[in-house]
Amino acid sequence: MAGFRSLSPGLRALQPEAFGADPSGERLARIRRSPHFKNGVFQNPGGIGARIRPSGTGLDFAKAFFDKDTRPRRSPSGPVPVHPTTLADLARPPATGLRLTWMGHSSVLAEIDGHRVLFDPVWGERCSPFPFAGPKRLHPAPLPLAALGPVDVVVISHDHYDHLDLPTIKALAGTDTLFAVPLGVGAHLEHWGVSADRLRELDWHEATRVGGLTLTATPARHFCGRGLRNTQHTLWASWSVAGDEHRIFHSGDTGYFDGFKDIGAEYGPFDATMIQIGAYSELWPDIHMTPEEGLRAHLDLQGGPSGAILPIHWATFNLATHAWSDPGEGTLAAARAAGTRIALPRPGEPFEPTAETVPAEPWWRGVALAPAGGWPELLPEVKAMADTVRDIPKSVAEGGDAPEAVPAG
Repeated sequence: MAGFRSLSPGLRALQPEAFGADPSGERLARIRRSPHFKNGVFQNPGGIGARIRPSGTGLDFAKAFFDKDTRPRRSPSGPVPVHPTTLADLARPPATGLRLTWMGHSSVLAEIDGHRVLFDPVWGERCSPFPFAGPKRLHPAPLPLAALGPVDVVVISHDHYDHLDLPTIKALAGTDTLFAVPLGVGAHLEHWGVSADRLRELDWHEATRVGGLTLTATPARHFCGRGLRNTQHTLWASWSVAGDEHRIFHSGDTGYFDGFKDIGAEYGPFDATMIQIGAYSELWPDIHMTPEEGLRAHLDLQGGPSGAILPIHWATFNLATHAWSDPGEGTLAAARAAGTRIALPRPGEPFEPTAETVPAEPWWRGVALAPAGGWPELLPEVKAMADTVRDIPKSVAEGGDAPEAVPAG
């Protein structure tokens, strides 16, 4: 089968450890039995062929990416205001039973009905197979990985470097946490030291129980690959997580497709959705959503403007040619137009999606180059909140006490 040609022994010896491992044995047999695996590769929903390489030539992409006029807008103009996450933030149970802490990019710690789920954890400095090259973090991780405390299950959406990070997985391999991953991704994790009995490897619409949670791998429109060959031999997924009282959804990476309505009808509605809204481009419209498409996906999942949307997959790495602030601004505008609740936490800022209020300040405006016409006007209640936040001394925590800060790293 062409999709599973092995590298020669010589090339295999030279490949970086971060490339991971190809599925084999019973794992490979299971992949071949999947209804979503045809002609040697995994297929997107409905058999739709997604363009996984930029349209146009490499020169076209290079011109856009290195354009001297737009390039400065693709990074923050100052330090990203990472929330000073405290030990108390994570030790105190959420009052509502559901709390999310966005760590940057697509990494989210979800505390749901007494359980802790860590989505797409990336604590490495670069999303790359090499420690000396590739997109580098634009802000530090809000706190050390070890400071998170015990995690019941780590959920991986797919095997791209900005979602499946070798140093992070190797650190977690030394704990007793379980891993829920799409079909085939377990080969990478076993190669990096995670024992097979800690893996829950799922095809779309398959579910596993972890404590009181039901985790279901749901469809997404994307692709996979870490090494020299992109063989589409590991699956990509979005995820539904349901507890006794709450339900949440993590999109992973995906282009927009009609299947969000079906996911919502079968597994929703959700108290919160974590939706990819960054690293989009007209050069690859099939595999990442724009902010407007991300909001549309949220509405499809919810059957209307209910629940809170948390924008993810932005602010941490420079992976596209749009301005650094565009994903946040675009999602804010789309949510406002639809009357949808949107949470805008700083990286590391815990919030409870079903609480009376959620973070609503467009914090990125303080460290981004303003557009030519200036920033859009804030709603009065958001402006009041932003002014209040600016008036609070940074060294004083709520209630007047100095925070017990965990250093970033």
